[in-house]
Amino acid sequence: MTDLPDIEHVILPPVRDLGDGFKVRRALPSPKRRMVGPMIFFDQMGPTVMKPGDGLDVRPHPHIGLATVTYLFEGEILHRDSLGSIQHIRPGAVNWMTAGRGIVHSERSGSETRAAGGPLYGIQTWVALPTALEESDPGFSHHAAETIPLIEGEGMALRLIAGATEGVRSPVPTVSDMVYGDLQMLDGTRYAFPAQHVERAIYVVSGKVSVAGQQGQFGESELIIFRPGAEIILTAHGPARLMIVGGEPFPEKRFIYWNFVSSSADRLEQAKADWRDRRFPAVPGETEFIPLPPEPEGKIRYS
Repeated sequence: MTDLPDIEHVILPPVRDLGDGFKVRRALPSPKRRMVGPMIFFDQMGPTVMKPGDGLDVRPHPHIGLATVTYLFEGEILHRDSLGSIQHIRPGAVNWMTAGRGIVHSERSGSETRAAGGPLYGIQTWVALPTALEESDPGFSHHAAETIPLIEGEGMALRLIAGATEGVRSPVPTVSDMVYGDLQMLDGTRYAFPAQHVERAIYVVSGKVSVAGQQGQFGESELIIFRPGAEIILTAHGPARLMIVGGEPFPEKRFIYWNFVSSSADRLEQAKADWRDRRFPAVPGETEFIPLPPEPEGKIRYS
């Protein structure tokens, strides 16, 4: 908790090096806060620049009980999954993959991107599924950049990645109350973050912002979680880019182990055994896979 009246937590996520100079910042889960609304995982990928001949190679790995949401600022990722989906993800597009009872996917650089090299920068989030849908059929939904709603005002533009705000709803097929958006603001611009969602937060991608009534400014890679019902007015100090996050919290606890999320700890044990024994479906055309990590990776209870 903080001593700021409208702010519950400020989280500066640590940098994790995944190898070959590719780094991520993991804002959720955090010891300070496990979830914001239904969002249980929030990773900033990059920014990094791949040398010609190098590329991203996240081998096939499984998920249950969640939806992955991939959104890029720069670069390209080639998505393949066990449903047979093959999709290039480019800046501004939204890639929503529902794991449900189980899906496997890989995330790589395509051949042209690998040959040329270039930047990679974006955000991947996991949205936990409501208990009644945790064992639903897996699914895949991709939405081109031009289909994502744009809310514009004086000095600001909000691309509504998923959910609803200000009477506008994204076409991305969410299954719980949430808002997720890419907000760009010019110097001096003010933005009132509507209080229609119980839990709300912003993640500062670039620049600095202040919150009316709070001391100081917040900068790059900070996740600021607001108190429910607070009147939040943001002001940009120089050009700024933020991700806005919010939603209704779930009444049940969530457990997480590696890439698995569930309201049942026993279900995670089953998923671990299924992956260890190769009972998940395969990604067509791929033979590699990421092994189950050792036990210290552990389970975390979410509230």
